[in-house]
Amino acid sequence: MKKTPRTLSLIASVSAAAALAACGGGGSGAAPGTLSVAMTDAPSCGYDAVNVTVQKIRVHQSATAGENDAGWTDITLNPARKINLLDLTNGALEELGQTPLAAGHYTQLRLVLDANTGASKANSIILTTSPANANEIALDTPSAVQSGIKLNHPFDVAPGQRVDLVLDFDACKSIVKRGNSGAYGLKPVVSVIPTVLNGIDGFIDPALLGSHVQVSAQQNGTVVRSTVPNANGEFFLARLAPGNYDVVITADGHAAAVIGTVPVADTTSVVKVSSTAVPIGLQGSVAGSISGTALLNPASATEVAYVAAKQSFAAGPTVTIRYQGADLTTGAYSLSQLPVAAPWFAPYSAALPIVFAAQTNTTPGTGKYRVEASANGYATQFTPSVDITTANQAGVNFTLTP
Repeated sequence: MKKTPRTLSLIASVSAAAALAACGGGGSGAAPGTLSVAMTDAPSCGYDAVNVTVQKIRVHQSATAGENDAGWTDITLNPARKINLLDLTNGALEELGQTPLAAGHYTQLRLVLDANTGASKANSIILTTSPANANEIALDTPSAVQSGIKLNHPFDVAPGQRVDLVLDFDACKSIVKRGNSGAYGLKPVVSVIPTVLNGIDGFIDPALLGSHVQVSAQQNGTVVRSTVPNANGEFFLARLAPGNYDVVITADGHAAAVIGTVPVADTTSVVKVSSTAVPIGLQGSVAGSISGTALLNPASATEVAYVAAKQSFAAGPTVTIRYQGADLTTGAYSLSQLPVAAPWFAPYSAALPIVFAAQTNTTPGTGKYRVEASANGYATQFTPSVDITTANQAGVNFTLTP
């Protein structure tokens, strides 16, 4: 089965400990904590493997400390560990290690990856189209992998207390194509997400498992978390901030299905939207594609343009059906496997099974999509209606400006 958009997460725990912290400063004479780190994932666009090699996690109390300054506390993996992000799904964790940490206020958190050197493929992908997973492609890696990917999330460690952080490495947004040479680059997109294991649980009809099923939790058309079902058809959208989410289910050759306004009440809530007895099925559909370019003006060495195909329901949400990062060099993108058939929708109900109905009154309409292009620091642009009912659509182009 092809693995689709995935997310890497790191769990950093600061717990009570008797040992004195290494570097880090602050809280002199106070009981220290312990920093432990684990990793989890959720899906990645069009790859059979997304490998990153983790060298260390670093924390510091000063926001301006450089990589060679004193005062860093490190969790060092020796040897550095190469991890396929797509092996981790539905909230599973991989422990990376731990270190004592002094009480105090911390303003820097960095994830350090090994750099690709010579023939090394420390960070790499395998395309779904590769024969028998044979073609491992090294990712061009920025200098940040050597100094550490900086994460903006200050936190406090009280004496003898525990602090938990989850760092979410969005593999789908972090891997982008570079021109027509077959090269790919790593542009890390990492954010902090809730720590406690809560979320949305359900089952997909196992007959769909060969169709590249993807399940996402969205708010206002933005993908917050995504995953793929396991071999039994179960999916779990883990570690969601309390709030309402639209659950979007897509698969190649099928119409999309959407469950509107699924409530996640608190940090321990697990909400069920289907059962193994009555799993969610999808209706068949012809698929089309939308392609073009999304360029940045002025060009940027750090930002990437992302393109999304969206639909809105008359009495429900706006959701993203497919999205992709544009080529770093040419700006090219292609959103494939877009359903031509009308999506199916159901409002959330605690009583299962949830009953879906085809929605022929979506905006911009059946077989039509609003296509949006966006990038950090640039104004979002959109084409309000792109029709794929009779043919694939090319030349849907954007030039984003600040």
